[in-house]
Amino acid sequence: MHDSEPRKDESFEAMLRRFKRDVEQVGILREVRDRKHYEKPSEKKRRKAKGKRQK
Repeated sequence: MHDSEPRKDESFEAMLRRFKRDVEQVGILREVRDRKHYEKPSEKKRRKAKGKRQK
């Protein structure tokens, strides 16, 4: 888990925004979503190929 210590004179809302931004940059939420359901290797390959075609 990612730690975010409150800074001196920082409001809770500002700390929460900073925490959310840090978690998004690290990619924790994406990993949780990806691991929520098992994905067969063939489906992974198909999804990656589709992503490469779109770029």
